[in-house]
Amino acid sequence: MSVQQADKPDSSREDRRVIKCVVWDLDNTLWDGILSEDKQVRLRPRVPEILKALDERGILQSVASKNDHDDAMAMLKSLGIAEYFLYPQIHWNPKSHSIQAIAKSINIGLDAMAFVDDQPFERDEVSFALPKTLCIDAAELDSLLSMPELVPRFITEDSRLRRQMYMADIQRNRLESEHVGTPEEFLSSLGMSLRISAAQPGDLERAEELTLRTNQLNTTGYTYSYDELDYFRRSPDHDLRIASLEDRYGSYGKIGLSLVTRQPDVWKIQLLLMSCRVMSRGVGTVMLSYILSQARAAGVRLQAEFISNDRNRQMYVTYKFAGFREVGKTERGVLLENDLTDIQPYPSYVRLDIQD
Repeated sequence: MSVQQADKPDSSREDRRVIKCVVWDLDNTLWDGILSEDKQVRLRPRVPEILKALDERGILQSVASKNDHDDAMAMLKSLGIAEYFLYPQIHWNPKSHSIQAIAKSINIGLDAMAFVDDQPFERDEVSFALPKTLCIDAAELDSLLSMPELVPRFITEDSRLRRQMYMADIQRNRLESEHVGTPEEFLSSLGMSLRISAAQPGDLERAEELTLRTNQLNTTGYTYSYDELDYFRRSPDHDLRIASLEDRYGSYGKIGLSLVTRQPDVWKIQLLLMSCRVMSRGVGTVMLSYILSQARAAGVRLQAEFISNDRNRQMYVTYKFAGFREVGKTERGVLLENDLTDIQPYPSYVRLDIQD
């Protein structure tokens, strides 16, 4: 594989739809019967298997149901499945409002959401209000697990633990909302440790997953296969690094990835991304400062490509805040450069661990 081949993103993977969250209706969808009328309902035959399989694949799940909240939650708990659902929306508002609220709480795009309901009216309402959201007829449950959008290429350790990590995030967010003091004081209270390491063979499945799943905190949107990432890992002309984060509440998993092309006189950041779950933790700036420091120590110029989409402006702001300026155009975006004269120090609230 040549550098030119490896540097070019695979458009077929880039266009592949990845569903990150499945939102379930309840009556005659998750269970047989109408709770407000029957009081006693039974899970549909394959539902426990589907819930478990999606959870193990790292696909989050939630609920959008028109029901009495307390009665529905009590039934979900009695059926032993309440733990699967993050930010359940159980009220009488339109289902599209519920899906928007769930997407906002999880911090993912509406195009990464799927909605399962038995009623054509409800699916049509969601399709009209949220055309990017995938709507699925509850009659198609038998084929749901084989839908390409719901079959990740790899199931990593981060995938298996994704729901638990989001549940820990809910606890962190609650504590943050109750915190009295500055944001920096709250971040200091977390005891965060960020590890930035050269990617190893065991990291590549998660690295591919990150390029496929991360849209907001992503500088270019390039997606790379396992084999391409392995090429970059072994190439002396590239530096592929992966970042993991933990704090006193547990691990966030592997949440960041950077790919830098190294030429004798100039380095270029081809890809810098961070999981949306760490958007407010400031670790993207830490990772960028590390790259800047490495380039200055090597005595080279540092450039970066940025390709805009409808959700990644924060990464452009991150580049500008770090001192990058536009110096040209690329085929799909802009070329930025940093003169390396003023590199932001690492924040005191993060302990940095570099592994080469």
